[in-house]
Amino acid sequence: MAARLVKRCTCLLREARRLAPAVSPVGQLRLARGAQKPLTSSAASSSSRLPGPLSELVEKEQVFTPYPERQEVDQLIEKATRPEELLELLDGGHCLHQNHAALTLIQLSRLLSEKPKDKALLIQDARFRQLLHLVDSQITAVWHGTLVKLLRSLYALGLPTTSKELRSVEQEVRWRMRRLKYKHLAFLAESSATYMQERDSQELLAELLVHLERRWAEIDDSRMVVAMMMKTGHLSESLMTRLEDKCLELVEHFGPEELRKVLVTLAAQNRRSVPLLRAISYHLVQKPFPLTKGILLDLAYAYGKLGFHQTQVFQRLAADLLPHAPSLTSSEVARCTKSFAFLKWLNLPLFEAFAQHVLDRAQSITVPQLCNMLLAFARVNFRPEREDPFFSLVHEKLGSALAGLEPALQVDVVWALCVLQQVLEAELQAVLHPEFHTRFLGGESPKDQSTFQKLLHINATAQLEHPEYTGPLLPASALVPRPEALDRKVTPLQKELQETLKGLLGSADKGSFVVATQYGWVLDAEVLLDTDSQLLPLRAFVAPHLALPSGSQPLPPGAKRLAFLRWEFPNFNSRSKDLLGRFVLARRHLLAAGFLLVDVPYYEWLELKSEWQKSAYVKDKMRKAVAEELAK
Repeated sequence: MAARLVKRCTCLLREARRLAPAVSPVGQLRLARGAQKPLTSSAASSSSRLPGPLSELVEKEQVFTPYPERQEVDQLIEKATRPEELLELLDGGHCLHQNHAALTLIQLSRLLSEKPKDKALLIQDARFRQLLHLVDSQITAVWHGTLVKLLRSLYALGLPTTSKELRSVEQEVRWRMRRLKYKHLAFLAESSATYMQERDSQELLAELLVHLERRWAEIDDSRMVVAMMMKTGHLSESLMTRLEDKCLELVEHFGPEELRKVLVTLAAQNRRSVPLLRAISYHLVQKPFPLTKGILLDLAYAYGKLGFHQTQVFQRLAADLLPHAPSLTSSEVARCTKSFAFLKWLNLPLFEAFAQHVLDRAQSITVPQLCNMLLAFARVNFRPEREDPFFSLVHEKLGSALAGLEPALQVDVVWALCVLQQVLEAELQAVLHPEFHTRFLGGESPKDQSTFQKLLHINATAQLEHPEYTGPLLPASALVPRPEALDRKVTPLQKELQETLKGLLGSADKGSFVVATQYGWVLDAEVLLDTDSQLLPLRAFVAPHLALPSGSQPLPPGAKRLAFLRWEFPNFNSRSKDLLGRFVLARRHLLAAGFLLVDVPYYEWLELKSEWQKSAYVKDKMRKAVAEELAK
């Protein structure tokens, strides 16, 4: 309606000028001012007062308000290379219309974008204050696009929050918020949200975010939705949800760069939007567009950070990254190895290329980068083909640098070497020394508890896999299981396995469930068999694997301890039946402690439908474990 009123008033003004050509300039000015008044009246009242010929003209002719013609001063503003050239325009006798002052301020902001000292001097300049006053007096006539750029420029120039002119521009933006195009709102949010947060402009920012959320359906540009997700999505949960919906709608039009930006933004905000991730994964697999090295690295990082598994995407990332391996920097190799380790995706050719990179650039690779790669290799239980030179280099690099690492990182690195069966006695002594490990004994935070759990595994490695190790070790009091070690949610596989075993044992004293050992591992169940494979009362006999004594009788000759270990889906590498390094270490420790292991992987258990099948499966597993021991 407002647009139609403007058209009608424009037609009225033109017709009046045509009918009265001899009117003086002053009269023309008054008539122009009078023509602005109908903007506040209704369409019906305005059209009813028009003469017949003018009314017909308004209905028939489509007229648009023209922008002022470009003048010489416009070119001077655009071509200015120094702030002084712009300030001199005020005294140069140039005719400045309502936008020229705003455009001058915008150009000043661009010229001084990286000169904070010059900004401070400019604010004190009298001509600059005159320019601000000119803008303030004409603020209602500044075009929409220029207005939002003007506000961004005033923020960038560092005007104080108490500035009258700054407040005037902010208020004008708030008044026009409903009339601004969505692209103007998006530009304002992208360019000025940070300034609004830092300054006392929270109300304007809140109102801006509300309008962006309410009008989200107006977005029709992939670049706009991606930019808004990156710049403003983190400011409003509801707005980010709307942007994800719009991104899902436009994702088929995205190129590789847009897909990268969206994924990195989701990873930075830790937003695991499964529908959007599935759509992005589909287009990454189906579309043959080339992916650069930088995009491949960012995609691997984003998928690893979000923990989103998509086999075909991982296969493409690994295949496309392999040719780039020789050109990767050590930092990129460490980052990429860590990302694939988070995803539990072990691609042997790619990991071999990463290990070879370490050997080729032994002098330039840093200790933190090497530590990240060790932790990644340990997670997926990867040992390079050139194992001896690789770990010789690792020990050489870690020799004197290990003690200088953060304590928790020292434990992580030694634990990784334990997983990979490459730890040295000196490295064990470094983290098992009382002066070092006491800081973790009473830790209550999840990170401290995780570190202490790894200390238990390192202590078990020293005891069980290094018979020549002479100490020190963790104190006996530290080996007592903590309550939280047993306080875990029962999984369906664990519950069914316990019920099956209880049916086979018959008596409660013939077995134990959820047994916490002094090695830091928890057994799902434990039974004791004699030489005839008959069950013995478990609690009557000594149990060296427990921190607290449970029985007094020595084991009968030929008796065998069986430990039941269930392996859930997360315990394996992605799309593989190979256990992660942590659980390979658990099996080694329990075998070294004298247990016969009964492994119950999820993929075998899921095939069992009846209770009879489950009982037969467990019995068969127990017989196989005993037979394998006898065969040795």
